[in-house]
Amino acid sequence: MSLENPFAGQGAVLLDIGGDIGALVVAMPKGMEGVEVEVRRTGGHDHDTHHTHHPHVAVVSRPIPGEVVPSLVFGELREGDYELVEKDGSEVRMTASVRGGEVTQLSWPG
Repeated sequence: MSLENPFAGQGAVLLDIGGDIGALVVAMPKGMEGVEVEVRRTGGHDHDTHHTHHPHVAVVSRPIPGEVVPSLVFGELREGDYELVEKDGSEVRMTASVRGGEVTQLSWPG
């Protein structure tokens, strides 16, 4: 559970995609529930702004038919290539390519 927002992940996730905006969903290992992960544009900077804040979400369990799966959901990302890093960390754990109008689905390396 996120300390920043104790109600995060307790409802449906809204994906605001279309045009050059896509979404990223990552299935996570059960042992990572509660861990926060940042998404960063590949290359270490955001091409649209000049600051160092990176969007981050916590790993939460989400129901799917027949089971509950821990996952990350980034519901609105500009088309491009991204790196995923545990919040405040520096090791890139995985990369993802997001396409506008689409949902990219991946599994965390483990």
